[in-house]
Amino acid sequence: MDADVIVVGAGLAGLVAAHELTSRGRRVALVDQENAANLGGQAFWSFGGLFLVDSPEQRRLGIKDSFDLAWSDWQGSARFDRTDDEDSWAVRWARAYVEWAAGEKRPWLESHGIKLLPTVGWAERGDLRADGHGNSVPRFHVTWGTGTGVVEPFVNSAKQAARDGLLTFHHRHQVDELVIEDGTARGVRGTVLAADDSARGVASSRDRVGDFELTAQAVVVTTGGIGANHDIVRRYWPERLGTPPTEMVTGVPAYVDGRMLDISARAGVRLVNRDRMWHYTEGVRNWDPIWPGHGIRILPGPSSMWFDALGRRLPDPCLPGYDTLGTLRHLRTTEDIADHDHSWFVLTQKIVEKEFALSGSEQNPDITAKDRAAVLKNRLGKGAPAPVDAFLRKGADFVTAPNLEQLVARMNELTDKPLLDAAELRRQIEARDLQMANPYSKDSQVQGIRNARRYIGDRLGRVATPHRILDPAAGPLIGVKLHVLTRKTLGGVQTDLDSRALGADGAPIEGLYAAGEVAGFGGGGVHGYNALEGTFLGGCLFSGRAAGRAAAQQTR
Repeated sequence: MDADVIVVGAGLAGLVAAHELTSRGRRVALVDQENAANLGGQAFWSFGGLFLVDSPEQRRLGIKDSFDLAWSDWQGSARFDRTDDEDSWAVRWARAYVEWAAGEKRPWLESHGIKLLPTVGWAERGDLRADGHGNSVPRFHVTWGTGTGVVEPFVNSAKQAARDGLLTFHHRHQVDELVIEDGTARGVRGTVLAADDSARGVASSRDRVGDFELTAQAVVVTTGGIGANHDIVRRYWPERLGTPPTEMVTGVPAYVDGRMLDISARAGVRLVNRDRMWHYTEGVRNWDPIWPGHGIRILPGPSSMWFDALGRRLPDPCLPGYDTLGTLRHLRTTEDIADHDHSWFVLTQKIVEKEFALSGSEQNPDITAKDRAAVLKNRLGKGAPAPVDAFLRKGADFVTAPNLEQLVARMNELTDKPLLDAAELRRQIEARDLQMANPYSKDSQVQGIRNARRYIGDRLGRVATPHRILDPAAGPLIGVKLHVLTRKTLGGVQTDLDSRALGADGAPIEGLYAAGEVAGFGGGGVHGYNALEGTFLGGCLFSGRAAGRAAAQQTR
């Protein structure tokens, strides 16, 4: 055989699986359709957020968290309703993952040299119900080094294993078939692609120069999701989310194409929950794109006012940073706006300086470079961080103006026809501004702002001092045209708790494993219908670790 185990996909889950295998002396063939520059895959480009429960960082900030609270939040978000079938393993994976996040996860990260920022973010604040979707407390721990810091130790492990003769890289090898014989995985077949020295993330050629076949005792599939393949996104777009947008921006490189899902299905693998997906509504076009249709997600604080394409303030719980899919559902199912693919933030310079962050390692160079002085200057100093300021100056979706009438005029220039009425926006903004006179309010968003500022992490570095949107001292005014940004599939290959891929009959396929996004981050859909954020990278770590350890056990 060519190796003890073949790992298909050199993203985070694949690298973690390879690390677990080679650290146990197994010979690994690491196969990927991209070149060596793309080791780490999509995870490299991430912000590096990790979901942890009752961590030392939380406790130092006065956050009272527990497994029971986190598990309640997870169940309220996931809303598993297929537990006799498609969710049968997912719900078990979910509980195991929350237990890991509340226990072994942090020391395991430390053992690999992964360090965390001392602040903890409050992502996905939820649908405003205690038993519903969302994080009751801040749990979003940013890795020192962003996504590059998460990926780095496992890239280094793979390179060291290659030097030791335990791992062989097969770059530019595109798998077209899983070889299953007599119910057992025997290897892979595929296409050798022409050499391509494109930079990381840039779309590469698919020119064929040959064929290949590799054999092993086990195969681990870790090939990611569907985010760059808009045709697949639209094919499985669920009716509950209305109609898919005509135009979307893309939050992942072009190689996140979903090919291996259908290839796995043809080999007899069971795919589940394909109607579950995770896309953001706060996407903006990247003024300096790397891959086709490159979009960046705004990580908003709670203060921007959010309006639909016709200029109406979005209803609860469609507030910035609260309920991602709830907002997407409102925008795509409300009849008179479903034909429009955008919505709007209206905010002030004071808000953008304190509250706007951009997702992605390249959009956070201070944290990515582990530059403490730059982090303190950019995050706690005056003015917007440099990447945010660049979007303000160069981004096609950003407009500024000294007053609301001029702002609305410029916002209307970004659409095919003028849809916004300045007088109607003024009425809504002035009503909200009247709520700022007291430390209490009937407005849910204003309540949320004041609630957030009770948390020291938000008050110091994430939430602007409450003020009127139309206060000239807080200006200029800013309008941001927001697009749907594709990101994650939440379903995929159904796996048991050892990451063994299941067949159509629900039984494990001998020697075949799946991990990461291709497996719905574990079990074919560990998140159910909703994610709590910081759980995608963590899902790759957890499921990749399980797959590597189980495959090592099988091949001993």
